[in-house]
Amino acid sequence: MSLTRTQARRGVAAVLTVLMAVLLGGTSAGASDADAAARQTRQIASSVLGTDYKITLTAQRSAEDEYAASVLLQVYTRAGGAWKESDRVTVGDVDGWFWYPLTGTGAVCQFSTAGTEPAPLTVSLLLTPSLGCSQPTDFVVKQGRVYAA
Repeated sequence: MSLTRTQARRGVAAVLTVLMAVLLGGTSAGASDADAAARQTRQIASSVLGTDYKITLTAQRSAEDEYAASVLLQVYTRAGGAWKESDRVTVGDVDGWFWYPLTGTGAVCQFSTAGTEPAPLTVSLLLTPSLGCSQPTDFVVKQGRVYAA
């Protein structure tokens, strides 16, 4: 009888060990998926304005919501023969865009720039295929910095 009780305890202990491993493994896998999504970025547009500026739009996937994204507008200036970031702003709200439309075909509805000083800049992006494009947002780049127009 004591042998049966010992076997039962070992069986319960084994089941609890496996259950804890499954629960802990599932939690860490979910966290690593969120971490990977948080680091995921995709450049969706770029323009070089002579030798003065390089301007990029980059979609950055949300750390909290796998379907959400932010859009970063980055300005680079030439320094020592290489492009160096001089300013960065978020287009719209943080995590205010949808990742899949932003990274799919037709994501950029309008991205216009001009090689003047100050440099006008207009951005319109796809909200969803059914909603269409966002209202254009105007910026101006002065001496390597981005300002709302």
